[in-house]
Amino acid sequence: MDWMEMEDVVQMMSAVSGEPMLRRVKQEAEPPPQYPTPEPQPPHTQPLHRPLIMQPSELDLEPKEEVKFCVSPGEGAVVGNTSPEQQHCSSTTAAAATGTRDDDTHRRVCLVCGDVASGFHYGVASCEACKAFFKRTIQGNIEYTCPASNECEINKRRRKACQACRFRKCLRMGMLREGVRLDRVRGGRQKYRRPPDAAQPHQPRPHLDDIKVLEALTSYEPELMTCSPPPAGVTDANARTLAMLADLYDRELVGVIGWAKQIPGFTDLQLNDQMRLLQSTWAEMLSLMLAYRSMSGGGPLRLRFASDLALDEQQARDIGAQNLFAQVAGVTKRLESAAAMREECYLLKALALANSEARIDETAALRRFRDHILAALNDAVSVLRPYNANAALQQLLLVLPALRHADVAVRRFWSAVHRDRRAPMNKLFVEMLEASLR
Repeated sequence: MDWMEMEDVVQMMSAVSGEPMLRRVKQEAEPPPQYPTPEPQPPHTQPLHRPLIMQPSELDLEPKEEVKFCVSPGEGAVVGNTSPEQQHCSSTTAAAATGTRDDDTHRRVCLVCGDVASGFHYGVASCEACKAFFKRTIQGNIEYTCPASNECEINKRRRKACQACRFRKCLRMGMLREGVRLDRVRGGRQKYRRPPDAAQPHQPRPHLDDIKVLEALTSYEPELMTCSPPPAGVTDANARTLAMLADLYDRELVGVIGWAKQIPGFTDLQLNDQMRLLQSTWAEMLSLMLAYRSMSGGGPLRLRFASDLALDEQQARDIGAQNLFAQVAGVTKRLESAAAMREECYLLKALALANSEARIDETAALRRFRDHILAALNDAVSVLRPYNANAALQQLLLVLPALRHADVAVRRFWSAVHRDRRAPMNKLFVEMLEASLR
């Protein structure tokens, strides 16, 4: 085989194997290159041994490739010179390379107690403690009772002080009951969507101080009353209770009339329209605040009429107020289900006044007044419940139908008391009762 035929064979083999066979065969076929023999140096010029330290000029240095260390997701071992395709760098290593820490850039705060949040649990950024508390409460169907006024402060240090207020705040911040597995089966998680009205983190939020209607309602809300001494000569326990209740209702009527005049827009109505609104809704407004004061967080219900007078179901039955107790208890359950707060109840009270079905002269003015109150309620709920405002507003508005039932029960009870002369009643109280019968 001559040289030309051998070259064709080598090219075919190179095409199959992918190696430059032709160059290798040529190098083997050609004789090795001849290098000139160096001339011998005089003995005194040749070094006895190689120097231990070489100068930089004697080295052929290339720029050293940057070494990157990545953490293997499986064992957490450090591996050098690993390409991104082979290893996945941890966020901690990446943050260290840029001079920032991951826990500083992604730290979240528990919306319930303010501690460091471990993630989103049941739809809300929360810590492990509040997550476990909410889960334990729902799975065990536990009922709590606030020893104070259902307004305890919940923070990292005081979150264990009141379980009732802590659970109410969990609901208020948007924790979803349906997110808790009631079957207690390990493995898997309930999948649920966050409410679509979740506030964006960079959107400026209004403040409660910006809601002028709420500021006026809060400033002029009557304080919780104490009972006056019963009339002299009344010895029967039930008669004494009725006399104290009648006096309380009469004084609360005076307070609610003065309170209504402070609502922006109410005095813009005609005087006759103002009186018709008050005459048709006074029982709803008093029942709403009575129900709010009686919220127990799931414990035994007692209607708290005054700071020194609270009646349970049996005591209400003894004075013939079992229907009144049942209807106000229904309002209380609605408020507890909505986890209603004080500011929301103030605005609901004003909305009950503006939502009257009484025949008035200026319907357009009443409509503007009602829309103004409703807008203030919507703004307040958005501030107090930024993560589930729409759902919370719907739950609060469901209180209004229950107030209508309580209104009927209150009027029937006191009308019967006045008819049977079971307790002394002041003139204003009687006039408000008789106005609804005209």
